[in-house]
Amino acid sequence: MSSRYVVITGGPGAGKTTLLDSLRRAGHACVEEAGRQITRDQVRIGGQAVHGADSRLYAEITLSWEIRSYHLAGEHTGLVFFDRGIPDLVGYHLLLGWPVPDHVAAAARRFRYHRRVFIAPPWPEIYANDSERHQDFAEAVRTHDAMAAAYTDLGYELSVLPLSDVGSRLRFVERLAL
Repeated sequence: MSSRYVVITGGPGAGKTTLLDSLRRAGHACVEEAGRQITRDQVRIGGQAVHGADSRLYAEITLSWEIRSYHLAGEHTGLVFFDRGIPDLVGYHLLLGWPVPDHVAAAARRFRYHRRVFIAPPWPEIYANDSERHQDFAEAVRTHDAMAAAYTDLGYELSVLPLSDVGSRLRFVERLAL
């Protein structure tokens, strides 16, 4: 387990990436969300490994990306903030109503993060679709709930991010993670 690796999770459109960008500007090491980059790459090449097309392939590629990101984070000193983590793949399977494959569960148990995980609650006032986010708000809520269940079942302590400006969220995370 790495107590230096801090996850920020939740449903889409809840301000996670904005918070991570703020943490990065404040000098913290941050790991980009795998799903967004995978989606961008798959769209560029005409691939099917995207949510809504071949979701199983998307999940496998995301798992590999997240494990690699976990290993690469070891190159940093101090805290490293992750825009989602390996347990998000457990939540993704729960969201889709699929059984969690043994290897996904094993990865979530083996590659551990800081015991405190920050979860961004659904926030309709800021929710918006973009080129990679096509889910409606109801699916964003279900995603949040699946992530909360996955991390809780894996023994993490969830800290709910306040529905506030990014500066307040940044101070909240820094205060509780340090």
